[in-house]
Amino acid sequence: MNTSEFIYKSSEKNIENLTVAWQTPSNIALVKYWGKSEPQIPKNASISFTLNNCNTKTKIEFSKTNTLQSPEFELYFEGKKKDDFKPKINKFFERIKEYCPYILEYKMVIHSENSFPHSSGIASSASGMAAIAMCLMNLEKELNPSLTDAYINQKASFLARLGSGSASRSIEGPLVVWGEHPKITGSSDLYGVKFPFNVHTVFEDYCDTILLVDKGEKQVSSTVGHNLMHDHPYAENRFKQANDNLEKLSEILQNGDIKSFISLVESEALTLHAMMLTSNPYFILMKPNTLEIINEIWEYRKETNSNVCFTLDAGANVHLLYPQNEKETIENFIKETLSKYCQKNHYICDNVGFGAQKI
Repeated sequence: MNTSEFIYKSSEKNIENLTVAWQTPSNIALVKYWGKSEPQIPKNASISFTLNNCNTKTKIEFSKTNTLQSPEFELYFEGKKKDDFKPKINKFFERIKEYCPYILEYKMVIHSENSFPHSSGIASSASGMAAIAMCLMNLEKELNPSLTDAYINQKASFLARLGSGSASRSIEGPLVVWGEHPKITGSSDLYGVKFPFNVHTVFEDYCDTILLVDKGEKQVSSTVGHNLMHDHPYAENRFKQANDNLEKLSEILQNGDIKSFISLVESEALTLHAMMLTSNPYFILMKPNTLEIINEIWEYRKETNSNVCFTLDAGANVHLLYPQNEKETIENFIKETLSKYCQKNHYICDNVGFGAQKI
């Protein structure tokens, strides 16, 4: 792996103080990755829809200081000092200081907030780490104005990956592939790339309503779950299955075969949770209402021939995926049938988005 291209060389300008703010989206994987090796290298390629309304807003205040031995920062989450988040951010900074040595020349104050419940299986670490990465690359662009937008996005994805693997897919949109795959030109284990083929119109403005079955923190973190794949009896077959499914999904996204999309995406979601059920130690992130919703979706589809389907991330919440032309009828289905399975009847209406935005 050639990572030398991401090592910062020298500054063209001197920046004493800078405040930057970015909004970066969460994403929902259609083909899942579950299992990785150090440093944050996926065992299989994955592809995700970039979301729009589920995002993290992060502002970083950079103040020039004498060269530090280790990164120095304060962290505020949704207005409150959040020291329990600091170890994960510090680990991220330690991982990236080789590529961004300038972070040892600035004290940082980080203010961050989510548009959705933290740690509830809506990839909050993905959008959060992507936002920090974009802020750092904003500073790098100020220090070295000749950097291209393409390089900034690629390095931001590379950096974000070192904080959270799926964060590599939260820089751009609407479809991003992370992980080297022979059928995806330019794909890499080091960063995400935009899906390189023309997408059928039915998938261009797809909807995703997230049914909030459980807003609490997951009992088992994704990091722990990934590590359980090292000695998993079905791991190698799963990695092959995922790469095969990505190749199939690539064709589906181009030809618009929505029935095949439904079958593959739901199978991927259930396979992800099957890996959790069969690991050692085993664990369950789904809740009873997760299963109630799945059964309601299957019954509704059988009765109406709707194109609605579900996917799951590493949590209890259900992502309801459906084409734009069914938006009104599916929203009625949610309101009348599915909302009662959500915590306090809460759900988030979202749709496919286009990646990071400066604010």
